[in-house]
Amino acid sequence: MDAWLVWLIVAVVLGAGEVLTLSLFLGPFALGAGGAAATAALGGDLAPQLLVFAVVAAVTLLAVRPVAKRHLRQPSTTRTGTAALVGRTATVVRALEGPERTGQVRLAGEVWSARSAGLEDVPAGETVTVLEIDGATVVVAD
Repeated sequence: MDAWLVWLIVAVVLGAGEVLTLSLFLGPFALGAGGAAATAALGGDLAPQLLVFAVVAAVTLLAVRPVAKRHLRQPSTTRTGTAALVGRTATVVRALEGPERTGQVRLAGEVWSARSAGLEDVPAGETVTVLEIDGATVVVAD
């Protein structure tokens, strides 16, 4: 079996391992093996193949991995669950009135129990903004 083919198989196996594990560790070695395969295909002996493998893997590992790790550690900016509802608008379907200014609003296609954060009643049909979700109750402001 030709040396370039062996290096190519190693590169593919390491690349597949990187894709499956997302470790940010096997990828540089896969690139190094690819470089060694190219060196072997161009007629390089074993020593240049190993040198290209080591240099490409080391440079890639030292340059790419710290940057990639920094990006993986950043918190997600995607809000999910009830946190995704904060800041959205809702329509009052049952007036927010009484001593506790409670009623109902339609939010994201569903009817929620609601409480107004303001001091005045809010009539049905008004558009309000969701300030927070308190249990199963939406706290809104007009």
